[in-house]
Amino acid sequence: MNVIVSNKYSAMLSSLSTKIDLIKTIDGEFQVDDLIAQFDNFFFNKMILDITAVSGYQDISQIQRLSFGMDMSKIILLLDDSQVVNSPQYLSELVSMGIYNFTRNIDAIAYLIDNPNTYKDVAQFHLLGSSAPMGGGQMQQPQSGGRGMFGFNQQASNERSFINTSAMMPTMGGTRVIGIKDLTDHAGATTLLYMLKKQLSEHYSVLGLELDKNDFLFFNDPDLKSVSSRELSSIINNPINNYNIILIDINDSAEEANCTEMLYLIEPSTLMLNKLIRRDRNILDKMRGMKVILNKSLLDASDVRDFEGEARCSVFHNIPPLDDKKDKHRVLDELLNKLGFDKNRPSGGENRAARLFGIVKE
Repeated sequence: MNVIVSNKYSAMLSSLSTKIDLIKTIDGEFQVDDLIAQFDNFFFNKMILDITAVSGYQDISQIQRLSFGMDMSKIILLLDDSQVVNSPQYLSELVSMGIYNFTRNIDAIAYLIDNPNTYKDVAQFHLLGSSAPMGGGQMQQPQSGGRGMFGFNQQASNERSFINTSAMMPTMGGTRVIGIKDLTDHAGATTLLYMLKKQLSEHYSVLGLELDKNDFLFFNDPDLKSVSSRELSSIINNPINNYNIILIDINDSAEEANCTEMLYLIEPSTLMLNKLIRRDRNILDKMRGMKVILNKSLLDASDVRDFEGEARCSVFHNIPPLDDKKDKHRVLDELLNKLGFDKNRPSGGENRAARLFGIVKE
């Protein structure tokens, strides 16, 4: 069953009642915190969210706050026809937050319910290296032609008709570059990259790189290469590169900007978490904008929720200790599918004390 949250386009969205199963419909303009609270313990398949129902929606940080409190894979975002929301920067930030199901076409919504987008469907909207403001403030209205405030070429939109705009479901091109970095010591980036590379290689051409170390020497795989940070840009931009995916073990280098996206690993033991906090007193604030993966984790679903509550960030995926000698792990296919690699489809609590992880700044 599905939910509709509407405002400006409530009349248009009401037509969906004959096409999809609905369990709840609400209409109006809502604060982000009120939306999160209202649906916190409410089960639904998909939510069709009229973006104008989110108070202050033209400030991208409001959508970011919503992404912290709700599972955005279950949200289909109906965009309005404003220049801000349809600017390249705004759409790029939606993709950066993992919001892949957005459209300005009412007719596309029913399709997206059964055929949700993955990253490859919206990759063309992702402006790599953009610096759109995630912390607050509305985006500047794009001008007709010329360059916008972020330095990207822009053209005035000729699409003023909301209902006639096609669904945003493009195809992906080029190489996807994914960086993996340990946040806690020994969180397993090198071995996880090796296992992800093996599993992806069933369906894609994959290159694995590690920066400024030589641990890949021990895997005996010609597509796992140890390189220096200064070589990375030329490898990625090699015109004869025919890899679909490049996985990079970032280690201690400062090369995150060369990656399409980053995965940050945490080994969630008390020892490692407290070491992390003492090393960087602001790490909890930084983690809110990161794609955090718990690796070598013995936590169950209830524990993960406790972790998210204490750390005040979302966990993208929870991976238990794995045998790296095996060729396939369902939990890794689940991660890869969540990342948009649809060819890697997965094949088939006790009470806890408060402050289970003791994440404190002492």
